[in-house]
Amino acid sequence: MEKKKISIIALDPRAGRSYGRDVESLFGDVAEVSVFSVMDGSAMGVLERADLFAASTDAFGSAEELARHVPMGCQTMAVEASFRWSGLRKLKEIPAGSRVLFVNMTETMAREAIAQLEQLGVNHVRWIPFYPGAELEEDVHIAVTPDEMRYVPPSIETKIDVGQRACTSGMMIEIALRLGLEHLLETEKFRRYFQSIATSNYSFDQMFAKSIRLESQFHILMDILSDGVIGVNEKDEIFACNRHAEELTRVSAPLVEGKPGDEVFPYIPFGPCLRDRERIGAQVVRIHGALVSVEVVPVMRQGTCIGAFALLQRFNDVEVRQSRLRTQLLHKGYQAKYSFDDVVGTSPAILRTKEVLTRMAAGDSPVLLMGETGTGKELLAHAVHRASRRREGPFVAINVAAFPENLLESELFGYEEGAFTGARKGGRPGLFELAHQGTLFLDEVEGMSPALQVKMLRVLQEREIMRVGGSRIVSVDVRIVAATNENLSRRVAEGSFRRDLFYRLNTLPVQVPPLSCRGDDVFLLLEHFRRELGGTFTLSEPVQDFFRRYSWPGNIRELRNVAEYFLYTGHDCITLEDLPSTVLEAAAPCPPPEEAPEDDGAAFVLEQLYRASERGESLGRERLLSAAREARLPLTQPEVRRILADLAARGLVRVSRGRGGSRLTPLGRQAYKTGKTM
Repeated sequence: MEKKKISIIALDPRAGRSYGRDVESLFGDVAEVSVFSVMDGSAMGVLERADLFAASTDAFGSAEELARHVPMGCQTMAVEASFRWSGLRKLKEIPAGSRVLFVNMTETMAREAIAQLEQLGVNHVRWIPFYPGAELEEDVHIAVTPDEMRYVPPSIETKIDVGQRACTSGMMIEIALRLGLEHLLETEKFRRYFQSIATSNYSFDQMFAKSIRLESQFHILMDILSDGVIGVNEKDEIFACNRHAEELTRVSAPLVEGKPGDEVFPYIPFGPCLRDRERIGAQVVRIHGALVSVEVVPVMRQGTCIGAFALLQRFNDVEVRQSRLRTQLLHKGYQAKYSFDDVVGTSPAILRTKEVLTRMAAGDSPVLLMGETGTGKELLAHAVHRASRRREGPFVAINVAAFPENLLESELFGYEEGAFTGARKGGRPGLFELAHQGTLFLDEVEGMSPALQVKMLRVLQEREIMRVGGSRIVSVDVRIVAATNENLSRRVAEGSFRRDLFYRLNTLPVQVPPLSCRGDDVFLLLEHFRRELGGTFTLSEPVQDFFRRYSWPGNIRELRNVAEYFLYTGHDCITLEDLPSTVLEAAAPCPPPEEAPEDDGAAFVLEQLYRASERGESLGRERLLSAAREARLPLTQPEVRRILADLAARGLVRVSRGRGGSRLTPLGRQAYKTGKTM
């Protein structure tokens, strides 16, 4: 018989070789085992064909990326690793309560290994993940590592190497089943291997250990399933009940075998399934106080129903499993990159914004970030997520205005297979599903169509979505952080944005200050960009004075462009002649019109805006009206609006949309100081 070909793909070549040795020890007589690694480059490009590819979850960022390296039509599966009993026995000897480093290549790998150790019962010590770049805590004298001694700090007194994690018996079973090698499962070398691998009380492996003693492939397959399984024959007589089902239903399999299924399990619809010979979809029932998902599937042979199987899962287990799969397969890369520590600035305006958002981050209500383009709204959204209780969950961002309506809907809600021409086989989850138990950032939310606004409102109200072309309701737990650079209140008044959706999103509104209101933050940010870009330049006094007076219409994004521009001037000290032409043009004062009569109202507004600029603030119409009332100056809102429009037309004032308020331009400040506003 021609040998099968098995290819192992891992991130680290050492781990890959270890997995390859495990697989070869069991399948070497009937299969050729090849090992590839991402770190040494051998896994790059399209690999040679094999009957089965087994890849570790850390090898590639997603299932799609793995598919780019595997020839079409080849089977793929995940590498599953666990510890050996011999290694765990060493850990049991560590004194209880000790603080112990677990050292691995990456933080993710260290944390996953710690979670597995605790599941295996090694929870009498306090585990501390350690990896290259991590800080060593004080009073830690013991380190445990899976053959990664090179990363253990030299100062650690006691070092325990438990060896590379081994492939689980569940993985070996899956390889045998996928390659049609089931006859190997009952051999002596498989039995010895399975006994050497550590398992938890509820793992597939321990269930398999019991089944192998019974020498029955049927019991093997029954007990390696994660679901509770109960089988009845065509007469509704129970002939199978696996351990997981016993735990869920609190029955003993030997005592119920041969008894009627409908009598022993009245909450499982065996009768209707046998009668109608149709699958009965998952239903949630309460069994001994626990919510359990129950599905019944008929067993058909040549058109005759010869029995049925019930599949049982704890409802919470279903949620946890889905969340874990989302995290492993879909969430890689969906992480917040910035915290509030990354927000550069010491001005009162930005410090106040950070303080408010830090308090808001503690809740789950939607946050609405309002501000001009380029003020750093997305960075603040990242920071809100990092400061929230959802920090361990995914952070998913999308610019709503960048997608056409039909594409945006499928992007947000996902789609089922065949929903439209070109839909991917098997469908695709949307961003709401990817952001489950995390945060979804909707930038430029005002760009959403009316039809999509209705769907968005339902998601916020009901916390559930339906994929495009589908009929199944999917529950999602997502916090919304939205951003806009427009006046949503005006959009509501115009009828282009739903009022009910606006008030849903506007639960926690925050106005992000423009750069022109942040004073000397300009120089802190410029220095930050200089270091980031690796440049060396300084600003002359005239340029510093110019920057203090410049209005920065492009905000922080414009400032970064200016910093990058300075790198190519060829000068270490930047003078006014080195400024970009776009900046000089934006700063040039507009020629005043021939007729611009000044009245008491205009002079008052100009004075109030000047005082506000001295405080680093902007003023809205309501505050101007309030100040006018205190000064006993008879001004109405239309008059204030007219005065602001007139001053803006003369280049003295810049009026922002939304709640940004109005502020003086450099020309306006000069006009107020000289008393010449014509």
